[in-house]
Amino acid sequence: MGKVLVSASHFDTLCKEAWKLLEENGHEVVFDASRSFPAYTYEELKEILPDIDAAIIGMDVYDEKVFQAAPRLKCVCKFGVGVDNIHLEAASRYGVKACNCPGQNSNAVAELTVGFILCVLRGILPLHKAMEQSAWPRFLGEEMEGKTVGLLGFGAIAREVARKLSVFDVKLKAYDLYPNEAAAKELGVEMVSQEEVIETCDIVSLHAPATKENYHLFGADTFSRMKEGSYLINAARGALVDLEELAAALNSGKLSGAALDAFETEPLPSDAAILTCKNVVLTPHTGAETRQAYHKVSMAAAQNVIDALDGREPQFWVNRERKE
Repeated sequence: MGKVLVSASHFDTLCKEAWKLLEENGHEVVFDASRSFPAYTYEELKEILPDIDAAIIGMDVYDEKVFQAAPRLKCVCKFGVGVDNIHLEAASRYGVKACNCPGQNSNAVAELTVGFILCVLRGILPLHKAMEQSAWPRFLGEEMEGKTVGLLGFGAIAREVARKLSVFDVKLKAYDLYPNEAAAKELGVEMVSQEEVIETCDIVSLHAPATKENYHLFGADTFSRMKEGSYLINAARGALVDLEELAAALNSGKLSGAALDAFETEPLPSDAAILTCKNVVLTPHTGAETRQAYHKVSMAAAQNVIDALDGREPQFWVNRERKE
């Protein structure tokens, strides 16, 4: 059958059922538990890929030169949702099915998003830091009730955020290039323009993929158009936000707080201006890091690979329409 290279962390500990599923279908799992994740370099891949039939990847970059080094590769599956580290056109040219695992970590990321909102509204992290210094500050926070929350993007994660926020008595608005009107009606979400989300919402939560068109969508101009004292939440993609401009908006008081789980450069550089801001919560791309999400994502990834190597169409075949 096939050799499956896995570069998703914890696959040996949190994804045992997926590993077993691959082996039960006759495939050999290639996983190096001793190496530091999240990714293989091109030089490392060049040595490994000639004998690999499929790959389940984390943050590794699979581009033209990687596919050139992988003559047997039939499937590359992202251990998650965003496939911006897979060159889809190149994958199609080399006959590689590019897959992902949408919806499998939606609940995990949605829960973190709601936690972010509560944390910045109440200044939980700054208050904790103050108490570590034996201080006992008075902080006037904000309640979620009555706020307008804007979701920029209305995919599976954003819809789950909306579902969870509905019990907080908030008004929900959303923008999406391809609006799901039925889901919006069911969840009590008003579909509006991108401009309306940016300009009228007390809390703006990002749920869009990283594309050339929305690179640094949240920069100086966008921050200037947001409501005075509003909040920005980003558990999506780091490239959506210009961190320097976000730091300026926070330090000037234009924004009252922000919470971020994804960054354009990861790990975040120690001299990043955002680290000087007060009411900000930063986590190291941990949105999907739950035991439950690892299980669900790994099972979906394993099934994608099994289907591809068996000549069937994987359920989550991203470049299906791009194949020649």
